[in-house]
Amino acid sequence: MVKLEKIDGGKISLEIEVAEKMLEDALGQAYKKVVKNVNLPGFRKGKVPRPILESHFGSEVLYEEALEILVPDAYEKAVEETSIEPVAPPEIDLLQMEKGKPLIFKAIVEVKPEIELPEYRGVQIDREVREITGTDVANRLAQMQKQHVKLHVLADAPLASGDVALLDFTGYVDGVPFDGGSAENYTLEVGSGSFIPGFEEQMVGMNIGEEKDIAVSFPEEYHNEDLAGKPAIFKIKLNEIKRKELPELNDDFAAEVSEFATLAELKDDILNKLKEAEEKKSSNEVAKRVVETLAESIDVLLPAALVDREVDRMISEMENFMKMQGLNLEKFLSLTQQSVDGLRLDKRLEAEKRVRADLLLDAIVKKEGIEATDEEVKERIGKMAESYGQPVEVIEEYFAAPGQAEALFQEIKVRKAIDFLVAEAKITNVVAPATKEEK
Repeated sequence: MVKLEKIDGGKISLEIEVAEKMLEDALGQAYKKVVKNVNLPGFRKGKVPRPILESHFGSEVLYEEALEILVPDAYEKAVEETSIEPVAPPEIDLLQMEKGKPLIFKAIVEVKPEIELPEYRGVQIDREVREITGTDVANRLAQMQKQHVKLHVLADAPLASGDVALLDFTGYVDGVPFDGGSAENYTLEVGSGSFIPGFEEQMVGMNIGEEKDIAVSFPEEYHNEDLAGKPAIFKIKLNEIKRKELPELNDDFAAEVSEFATLAELKDDILNKLKEAEEKKSSNEVAKRVVETLAESIDVLLPAALVDREVDRMISEMENFMKMQGLNLEKFLSLTQQSVDGLRLDKRLEAEKRVRADLLLDAIVKKEGIEATDEEVKERIGKMAESYGQPVEVIEEYFAAPGQAEALFQEIKVRKAIDFLVAEAKITNVVAPATKEEK
């Protein structure tokens, strides 16, 4: 038997009663488990009768073990019976546990709140539309030129910003060479800002074979504390100069960098892809704004456990991204002079927005009876396999694990709920503001 009571703070109290017979069965199981490890004089190990075991150790030892057997299962059945959605482990309070009587305990648990949906049809949203122009195509072609730049060795021209220099250098602080301050035939793109401020600027105008002393000061925040803020002299010698030469934009260039034979075909392809990208970006922004607009209008007390869980997920995403950049969370916190608690606090507002959106979409799924079909799941798995470069069987095996398939079905239902809201929205196309490049 289960009694449900709503209490403050978005919590539910479940008073759960377990039949006396089930308690006795659990005590029997507890005895069999505990007695295996009991040694008493006059009895073989594991053969101590239950009355003697209880007289020596107290019946509490069996009741404690019986609770571990009964409570989790009884709690799960109560959750299923009452159709609540817990978002955190329950607090258990034992109310009655006596011989000859049923077990009664109370479980207090934070649950996913029920929300009152706003009017979600006909949300008015402006959709910014930016026309893709010839300037966009030209900018993309310029990027492709830079990606396929060629370097030519110069014989007698002076070094200019943008050139690639091959140089020897030795750095001195207080007239003494310092560790890590020298190299031979080092490759440096002048003007890239790779070296200490002021170093590269003083190289401009040098000729091949020329030697020069360059005076600089290490930044106050330099990573090597022994050098931070100190003046230094670098003795350098310029060995070689390479100058970048952009390839000419013609049919030969198009054939070299793409599957197209002519520059005109390449331009058409770039134009189409830029339009597709802009359309996708615009659609995603509309979907985001529709959901945010509705989520902001919900009056609901957000469960702390849900927000904490979302903060955890956001920080985990950060860590994964930082790993790809060769960083870790500890180093990031050191560089930004933050604590873990400070970072969590910074993420909390965004986490609350995400939780609101999740609650909204979950309610829409239920209200509209949105379902995900096996065919849709199969299609999604196929796309994931293609994206990750893995066989479909590998992805299917992952989603065969407990809980994973349900998560995928829910993901598809949520995506369909977003599509539904966008389809029901009143969207007005407006001209997007010009970018800096377009002004």
